[in-house]
Amino acid sequence: MKNRVNQIKQQLSAHNYKLTPQREATVRVLLENEEDHLSAEDVYLLVKEKAPEIGLATVYRTLELLSELRIIHKLNFGDGVTRYEFRAEGAEHHHHHLICLHCGSVDEITEDLLGPIEARIEKEFDFQIVDHRLTFHGICSRCKGKISNLKKIANSKVT
Repeated sequence: MKNRVNQIKQQLSAHNYKLTPQREATVRVLLENEEDHLSAEDVYLLVKEKAPEIGLATVYRTLELLSELRIIHKLNFGDGVTRYEFRAEGAEHHHHHLICLHCGSVDEITEDLLGPIEARIEKEFDFQIVDHRLTFHGICSRCKGKISNLKKIANSKVT
């Protein structure tokens, strides 16, 4: 984690910003919860545990700055809540997400499957693509198993 914090410190410095203690606390919370796609409020509550003097507005400003500098991504999974995650180091594009409509889980697809489609769009529409995002909504394998078992139980009671 220390290396990642130092890397972010360098990215901020390259844009004439400092890694203040408040920003560092926010970055550390994001790093500690990297798999969780935290909202600003989630980040704030976790930061507050470590540094009670930091306010919600400071967390929001830090998240906005990190987003503007493309250190983190803003995500919206269609539920009206903005979530955040780190941009993958060295990644050309954002990864993709599978969102379960039953339990709300978010799984990630790290492989970029859209290269050929991007090339076609750029050529056919004379459009330079900078990034893309893809989200699939459906039922995860965990819920499919539970739903299938519930249906089997219900059907066995009927017969």
